[in-house]
Amino acid sequence: MENKEVIQTLNNLVEISRDGEQGFRTAAEQAQDPQLKTVFETAAQRCATGARELESEISQLGGTPARSTSIAGALHRLWTNVKSFITARSDKAILEEVERGEDVAKSAYEIAVAKPLPPRVHAIIDRQYRGVRENHDRVRNLRDRAA
Repeated sequence: MENKEVIQTLNNLVEISRDGEQGFRTAAEQAQDPQLKTVFETAAQRCATGARELESEISQLGGTPARSTSIAGALHRLWTNVKSFITARSDKAILEEVERGEDVAKSAYEIAVAKPLPPRVHAIIDRQYRGVRENHDRVRNLRDRAA
């Protein structure tokens, strides 16, 4: 795989990670349950850390890290805001939307981890993918328990 393709793959994951960070922060602002707010804030911090790690790797490869979120992520956050107002900011509705966002992240990481990337890059993506799955499963389990 060419260096340019590796950088493009990493930049896509940077955007996904920034989307996750912003989505979790939005969810934390809207959630009613204080413990849920904490879960979302912690997940946002994990996404931010992951994005910084990917950006560092992109720089080491001679690329320029993406500095924004994706358009799809911005649209998803907008929909999360709209839906939460329609459903009276129900924590369950917020969890459902966050889970949808994590489905997107999971898919993006599954695609990336299947690519023939350099071993060091693959190790980073694989480790972050496990974190994405943990976030997804945590949100799914909280949604299943929500009233």
